[in-house]
Amino acid sequence: MPSAIFLSGAKLLSANSESLQICVSRLLATSSTGHTTIMAKAKAAAPSSSGGGKSAKKKKWSKGKVKDKAAHAVSLDKATFDRIMKEVPTFRFISQSILIERLKVNGSLARRAIRHLEKEGLIKRIVHHSGQLIYTRLTTSSD
Repeated sequence: MPSAIFLSGAKLLSANSESLQICVSRLLATSSTGHTTIMAKAKAAAPSSSGGGKSAKKKKWSKGKVKDKAAHAVSLDKATFDRIMKEVPTFRFISQSILIERLKVNGSLARRAIRHLEKEGLIKRIVHHSGQLIYTRLTTSSD
């Protein structure tokens, strides 16, 4: 009985063919599966104004995280030299990377400082490899 009422309503709307098409698609959808399909059919029957295709929704790519440029010293001043001579021999693990990170100096300055401290006898070499030089502080033995 409800479908007959719906059909008579569709005849009243026959002047507007788009509305008639939507009403008929709703009638067909309700007879087979239920009300959830009605909404899907109605949306499918309605013409889309956006045009569709690839240009409907473009993915917005993020710019990514940009690491700040490190402002490390490229030349030694008196304050940095004194700090190297005082603090570095007390480090338990000494490498080029540690000096760059803690003292904010350039890599070449860190290598030069390590060589200077080794010549002075303030640090001891553990590993000497072409990629990484590893040193430690001198331990005083009471033997």
